[in-house]
Amino acid sequence: MSVRVGQNAPEFTLQGLVDEKFKEVSLDDYKGKWIVLFFYPLDFTFICPTEITEFSKRDGEFKELNAQVLGVSVDSVFSHKAWLKELGKINFPWLSDMTKEVSRKYCVLIEDKGIALRGTFIIDPEGKVKYQLVHDLGVGRSVEEVLRVLRALQTGELCPVEWKPGKKTLGKA
Repeated sequence: MSVRVGQNAPEFTLQGLVDEKFKEVSLDDYKGKWIVLFFYPLDFTFICPTEITEFSKRDGEFKELNAQVLGVSVDSVFSHKAWLKELGKINFPWLSDMTKEVSRKYCVLIEDKGIALRGTFIIDPEGKVKYQLVHDLGVGRSVEEVLRVLRALQTGELCPVEWKPGKKTLGKA
C-alpha cells in the first residue's frame, strides 16, 4: 500500500506515551482535527531530539490551528519514557511502532535498517492526506514550514510560493 496526497490516511492504533503515561492512541481519536504526523528514525540519536523538542515547544501553535501533533518511531514506549530524562516534557503523543507496520503503511520504512525516514504528513479533519514530505536521515525538518503549510491548507485557497498568513492568496482553489 502506498500513501498519496488526496487519499485516506492509513488507520492505526499504537501504544504511546501521553503526558508521561502509557496509552493506546488511534488516528481515529482525532477525527475532526487536523493531524500532523511525523516519523523519525530512533530515540537517543543526534537530529531527532532537535525535531521532537521543537514540535513540543510549538505544540500550542498547532493546537490553536485545531491540529494534533503525533510523533512516531520504531522505538518502544519504554525507550521514549527513558529519553524524557534528557528531553523533558513532551507535549504531544509520542507513539511506538515496534512492529514497523505503520511506518510501512506510510512508506517511510527503510526495510534493511528497520528504521523510518523523516516523514511528515498533514491529514485533514476528514482523514485525507493533504501534504507529505519524506527525506533523508541526515537533515532535520522545519517545524516552521510545517506550520506554514498547515495554515495555507486551512485557507482553502491557492497560496503562492513563500505564502505566509496575512499575505495575499491567489483566490479559491
